[in-house]
Amino acid sequence: MNSSVHRRFARSVARGLGMVIAAGWIMVAAEIAVADERRDNSEMMQLIRPLSDSVQYSVAQVLSGGRPVALATVVSSDGYLLTKRSELSGDPIRIRLHDGRLYPARVASVRRQNDLALLRVDADVSLKPLQLVDHKPSIASFLISPGRTGRPVGIGVMGVGARKIEHQGRLGVILNDSPDGRALVEEVYPNSGADSAGVVRGDLIIAINGIHESNKTSVIETLRDMFPGDEVRLTILRTNRSSGLDTLEMDARIRDFHLIRESENDSRVNGPRSDRLSGFDRVFQHDTVLDPDECGGPVLDTSGRVIGINIARAGRVVSYALPSSLVISELTSMLQEARGAE
Repeated sequence: MNSSVHRRFARSVARGLGMVIAAGWIMVAAEIAVADERRDNSEMMQLIRPLSDSVQYSVAQVLSGGRPVALATVVSSDGYLLTKRSELSGDPIRIRLHDGRLYPARVASVRRQNDLALLRVDADVSLKPLQLVDHKPSIASFLISPGRTGRPVGIGVMGVGARKIEHQGRLGVILNDSPDGRALVEEVYPNSGADSAGVVRGDLIIAINGIHESNKTSVIETLRDMFPGDEVRLTILRTNRSSGLDTLEMDARIRDFHLIRESENDSRVNGPRSDRLSGFDRVFQHDTVLDPDECGGPVLDTSGRVIGINIARAGRVVSYALPSSLVISELTSMLQEARGAE
């Protein structure tokens, strides 16, 4: 942006948001009431559109199991894109480019620790990669989240600097020791992965993903390594009055504990949130209102630099983005891994 555009941007921000700056805090003026005074008013959107348009050829939509699940960021001209791993729950995986072209894709590499997946387009197509910039936005600065066609999907304000978010993945059971030392299910949380899979009170968990688990401690330690969105195969022993013990196999999805505990009222207030909204080495927080399927795309600052990748809608006005410094490090090794396997 040149200085003239910066001045217009600042004037529009002040007028559109009705914000006042006092004692280092940005406070929303109480008189904001009408639609054209919103952050995403038409004048503001027109101002930032050139920035968003500058990356429109480098943002794609990801479809998994026939439905849109995320955005993807083009990271290599030879067909590689970066997206949110935990949303890839079904085949086939397809990529829709900025002009509507649809191509099949496959997962070429993953980084579970930060919920990243590298996709490879299965077609002879040339893509325009984005250049990630290791730049730390300042608190209260404006951030732009562009969509597949270049249209901004949101304008946000940087709220919290980069920090670690410990993962809250849970199967959704309370365990105890059975008389013979095995893992006994004492309670099943409603709306948990265990509940959806059909686990009930009194079940014994004897194996996870085909590996025998001898007691409660080993089950807990194994499940502790599972992130929200992971699928696990449970082997269960269940008492049957007529035949003794039945062996059952169940597929359960690990859920974020915040979502398991969420009340119906909380759900209405927060709106739709990502299946995985915790467990990241480093994220910065902004208040852009994103839908879960709008994560995976780039985050721009007001100079048009790509400073991160949106990774989760965590709350009503809480979105997380992986900073470029982390993404660059992960991406380098993912591309090496994927190309080495070709």
